[in-house]
Amino acid sequence: MTSVPRILAADGGTLSSIENAINSAFEPITEAVSGVVFYSVNIAGASVPLVVLWLLAAALIFTATFKFLQIRGAKHAVELVSGKFDDPDAPGEVSHFRALTAAVSGTVGLGNIAGVAVAVTLGGPGATLWMILAGFLGMATKFVECTLGVKYRDVHEDGTVSGGPMKYLTKGLAERGMSRLGKIMATVYAVIIIFFGISGGNMFQANQTYAQVRSVTGGDDGFLGSDGAKFAFGLVVAVVIGLVIIGGMKSISAVTAKLVPSMAIIYIVACAIVIGVNVEQVPGAFTAIFEGAFSPSGVTGGVLGVMIIGIQRAAFSNEAGLGSASIAHSAVKTRHPVTEGFVAMLEPFIDTVVICTATALTIVIANTQTWQDQRAVVAETGELPAGGVTLTSDAFETVLPWFPYILTVAVALFALSTAITWAYYGSQAWTSLFGRSALAKHSFNVTFCLFTVVGTVLSLGSVLDFADAALFALAFVNIIGLYLLLPVVRRELRDYMAHRRGETVAVDDVDVTR
Repeated sequence: MTSVPRILAADGGTLSSIENAINSAFEPITEAVSGVVFYSVNIAGASVPLVVLWLLAAALIFTATFKFLQIRGAKHAVELVSGKFDDPDAPGEVSHFRALTAAVSGTVGLGNIAGVAVAVTLGGPGATLWMILAGFLGMATKFVECTLGVKYRDVHEDGTVSGGPMKYLTKGLAERGMSRLGKIMATVYAVIIIFFGISGGNMFQANQTYAQVRSVTGGDDGFLGSDGAKFAFGLVVAVVIGLVIIGGMKSISAVTAKLVPSMAIIYIVACAIVIGVNVEQVPGAFTAIFEGAFSPSGVTGGVLGVMIIGIQRAAFSNEAGLGSASIAHSAVKTRHPVTEGFVAMLEPFIDTVVICTATALTIVIANTQTWQDQRAVVAETGELPAGGVTLTSDAFETVLPWFPYILTVAVALFALSTAITWAYYGSQAWTSLFGRSALAKHSFNVTFCLFTVVGTVLSLGSVLDFADAALFALAFVNIIGLYLLLPVVRRELRDYMAHRRGETVAVDDVDVTR
């Protein structure tokens, strides 16, 4: 049998030429994208993207509106996920647990591993505190958007569901007498989420998976250091993703229901081992995080600069405010939209408060010199190191020399689960624009897989520029809709709580009593 290295050696010149062509084609696009969306203002010496303030303001407003429901509703959210209130006859496709794991698979991924490394590199340990705060506040934003996602979803004759911002912007705003605005916003949102699904949900995952696999297979001297290896690797990943996404939401949720919990547990246990071995350094790490948040040593301009880095990377990680998770949550089996709002609050907690914090502590405790060296490189050159994920991997290696191999598997599975979930999100947006025909669905799937290959080939900085630009454009459109539909969410919560108390309320035009 011909080995992979021999194939790469034989075709390396051709594959390398393809890689160079892809990079050349995307270079001017990357430069244009990075300058369009990130309109910033200078505040106290820091360059602040306005959309970061937009995300933070929305999270604060929703937290205040629902009186810290993140805390008050936590117990009920866990009960719902446990299946205590599941209704198998309710409309929808999947249980609360599977809806959550499908949505979490879109957020728990390389944003938690490579993204945190980027945050620590740029903002120092202090960026971690702002990531945690942004995650906590973002729980309220997830509650709002996922309640709306179920409220305005379409349940088709074959039992499949279409939901998310494309539906609640159209149908919800039409209910409030803003039909034309809703259609325009839904169309703009659909176009943007396709771009983010292809970039942040796909290209970034493939890019950092390649970086990690390459690092544990010999780097430049290994077979993935050969000419054309990026292209070949991306092609393999694209085929695997394509095989899963053909089956739609039920296939995706079946895969993620197994992948996400197991990978998350393995990853958190590994973090706990590294932290436990270095337990004497934990107080110093927390001190560095808190002091760094207010007396920063980052490379991005004072306290506000570090805050922005933390919030920006938290947004990329947990996606609160983007509306994307409501697409997966809308498939849930329920008669009460607000129940999935409760469940959705667990996402930012799992993603940012737990997993991102574990990653940051691992890096700060076990890999101090490396992240400081990388920060110095950024300060000198203005360029991010090629493999953000390898910084996290190196931290694990200080305690568990063999763990980078396990992390490689975890990275690949995290990346796969994230990519297939974003393929579903993108497919829903694509079909809302071009119809639900088989041709429309397959054309998107092929396009998505092609960009898996592109993401593997491009540099990390280029991929992040694409992803961040689309991410913040999504937030701008979605949050306007959330503000306009906030009275609907308040009514849904009020009616549901009355239902829980045993009062008669209207649910889907039918009177029900607990």
